[in-house]
Amino acid sequence: MSFTETVELHGHIIDSYALPRVMDEVMDRGGDFVIDEIRVGRRKDEPSYARIRISAPTRELLDLLLDRAERIGAVPEEVESSELVPAPADGVFPEDFYSTTNLETAVRLNQHWVRVEWPEMDCGIAVDPAAGRAWTVALSDVKQGEQIVVGHRGVRVTPLERPRAQPQVFAFMGSSVSSEKPKALLISEVAQRLRDVRARQGRVILVGGPVLVHTGTRDLVASLIRDGYVNVVFGGNGLATHDIEVAMFGTSLGVSLSEGIPQEGGHEHHLRAINRVRRAGSIRAAVEQGLIHDGIMHACVCAGATYILAGSIRDDGPLPEVVTDTLQAQRLMREEVRKGADLVLVLSSMLHGIATGNLLSAAVTTVCVDINPAVVTKLSDRGSFQAIGLVMDVEGFLRELCSDLGV
Repeated sequence: MSFTETVELHGHIIDSYALPRVMDEVMDRGGDFVIDEIRVGRRKDEPSYARIRISAPTRELLDLLLDRAERIGAVPEEVESSELVPAPADGVFPEDFYSTTNLETAVRLNQHWVRVEWPEMDCGIAVDPAAGRAWTVALSDVKQGEQIVVGHRGVRVTPLERPRAQPQVFAFMGSSVSSEKPKALLISEVAQRLRDVRARQGRVILVGGPVLVHTGTRDLVASLIRDGYVNVVFGGNGLATHDIEVAMFGTSLGVSLSEGIPQEGGHEHHLRAINRVRRAGSIRAAVEQGLIHDGIMHACVCAGATYILAGSIRDDGPLPEVVTDTLQAQRLMREEVRKGADLVLVLSSMLHGIATGNLLSAAVTTVCVDINPAVVTKLSDRGSFQAIGLVMDVEGFLRELCSDLGV
């Protein structure tokens, strides 16, 4: 005895690998499939179509296969409305809630497909049936009584499709992580993207770690901010502290950036920098008082760029603007992402990079640069499969990028 249901795939299902991925999911998990009908687009702008019967020996396995297929973009042949159940308490989803991907998603309400606002992975879908709205909501932010989608019925996911006009270098860079890639071509393309985003007054988010300071590239990052190529900075206490340490003492982690040697008592400099800023009341106040005269944080304040500093358990101080409540920091970062993100640069920051990647729609171009291939791999392994990885020294990347931009 077997259980069978039919699903359909629409769009550029060959280019996006949606069709072979559905087939792989079914075969790898012990199911079976029959392609009842397939129509392949014969022109670049012509979509394809496939109708597939999926079978499994148990109802449980079939439900799993259908769920996996629908997350890739398959839609049941007979579409039913989404099932909604109220959240039982603040911070608690109903049992069997639909766990989102970062792909474009829609839910079926009153015989109409309604786009889910702010696609984000590992969330639930909240619905206001009266207003005809649906949006992603984090587990920590759901409120008792909110209508939440449960199961996979009436949910449609649109897979990423290869943009026909996209430069081939970006498509190539989106393949496996390797240091053996034409870096100059990618950096040139990133520079052009930055020009385009600035020209249309879009938004670029830069996610950075303290390595940006240790390697002596803070002035390059500051130039990108001052010239309007970066609008938002995500980082931690370390990035801001060592940037300010350089401004006040000329050292990073006590090492002179001009001489490359540790200074006497330099191990105290970051604490003294934090203390001065705390005395001033804020980073902005320290800039206005002339305590911070250059660097990344100075550029953010002077250019009006937003910065969110998320704290961690190992932070010294921390600086006044550091958000020590991690859930609140996540909410603030999510709020900035939802205001719009045209391009995200993740530069030598594994934890903040992954945290930001978790908040992004798969449609947002994300470029991750790190000398360690494992960092680039981890970002994509944790769901940000749209990330374009570049294994190289971040200093070399920034110098070539800024040279291309003329900043």
